[in-house]
Amino acid sequence: MTVKKGLIIEHELAEYGNTYNPYSTQLEFSSVDTKPEINVGQLNVISLFSGCGGMDIGFEGNFKVHPSLDHKSFDTKKGVLPRTRFKTVFANDIRQGAKKCWENFHKPDGDIFKLCSIVDFVKGVKAGSSNFPECDILTGGFPCQDFSVAGKRKGFSSDKSDMGVVEIDKPSDESRGMLYMWMRQAIELSQPKMFIAENVKGLVSLGEAKEIISNDFSNIGEGYFVFPPQVLSAVDYGIPQTRERVIFIGIKKSAIDKNLLKKIEANPVDPRWNPYPTKLESKTPTLEKLLNSLDEPEFSNDLSQRAYSKAKWYGKHCQGQTEVDLNAYSPTIRSEHHGNIEFRRLRLENGGKYKEEFKRGLKERRLSVRECARIQTFPDDYEFVFNNEYGSVSGSEAYKLIGNAVPPLLAFQIARRIEEIWDNLFKVQS
Repeated sequence: MTVKKGLIIEHELAEYGNTYNPYSTQLEFSSVDTKPEINVGQLNVISLFSGCGGMDIGFEGNFKVHPSLDHKSFDTKKGVLPRTRFKTVFANDIRQGAKKCWENFHKPDGDIFKLCSIVDFVKGVKAGSSNFPECDILTGGFPCQDFSVAGKRKGFSSDKSDMGVVEIDKPSDESRGMLYMWMRQAIELSQPKMFIAENVKGLVSLGEAKEIISNDFSNIGEGYFVFPPQVLSAVDYGIPQTRERVIFIGIKKSAIDKNLLKKIEANPVDPRWNPYPTKLESKTPTLEKLLNSLDEPEFSNDLSQRAYSKAKWYGKHCQGQTEVDLNAYSPTIRSEHHGNIEFRRLRLENGGKYKEEFKRGLKERRLSVRECARIQTFPDDYEFVFNNEYGSVSGSEAYKLIGNAVPPLLAFQIARRIEEIWDNLFKVQS
């Protein structure tokens, strides 16, 4: 095992008031630098709306899980989750920071990550100027802002373009709220045996959105059977965060034995083929050990820990003005920055309760980038704030990427469950 040292760069990220204490005794965070043998029967994955790769990290496995979250059912070796059969062969997103972070962590061989809108890429495939690689499974968390209860909830009538920033005169099939249809077209073009789509829980309560999307996914090409969508709560899977997401999973009908398909359609929740992971039996640990094992930002060698929002406390009437409870779970880590990031600790007069921490000289501040990443279960060797050959990413951008991501530990459990049933579902047909 080799040790990967935390990156230190000379220039300061003034926006966050970062400082470097050369006398810090913090241990440098480490990663396991191993290349275990590839499992027999590698399964190729196309990843859409990839962001910084939370789903991709989880699907491939072989990443470190924090000791406080290391559940006995994960079968870790020295805190490292096992490698799965899945391998990402294509990823895409519209954010430059996403590409930089994704490539900085994965160090891919070749041009795997495409910085583009899925609308443009699908159009290119249809025109013959681009192509999707062969794949077994396709994943994607199509944009959720238009379905989230925290937003305007315009859903399919979104007034944002596919790039997410430009307001358009009227909704169209290229607006942000309709990008799931372009994911649908990507599925039709790439013909995976299985697809997984992820979105916010709010989609379930937005009119008939869930049923519309399920039906649209069911009518792709030769046809896909879509299992009843499920809302997965992160806390049920070892993630100390009250995050809930709806998951759609579909399987290609023509890739499955006809008799087996009839059984699946008749009873999709049968444990022999239900693709959703089961909840962990033991209770998920609280935030205390997860966060208290980190040095304070001013004494850290990790740029992602040193970076934190300097936005002041705006009052209880605003979002993001509460203090995380170390004896409970974090609220959902949002794709925000500055004033919408929860506080690690608040002054007592602002409603804080960590009196002893203030006696030790600690100060009021919001959660750091690293703390948000840990709550999302990213490994500590994932650098979010850096300046190297892959480019430069600020704390502000990192906050947004982390909040948008699927928790890797949740994605890992979905992947492991799919591994369990894959060969039975898609056995070679005579």
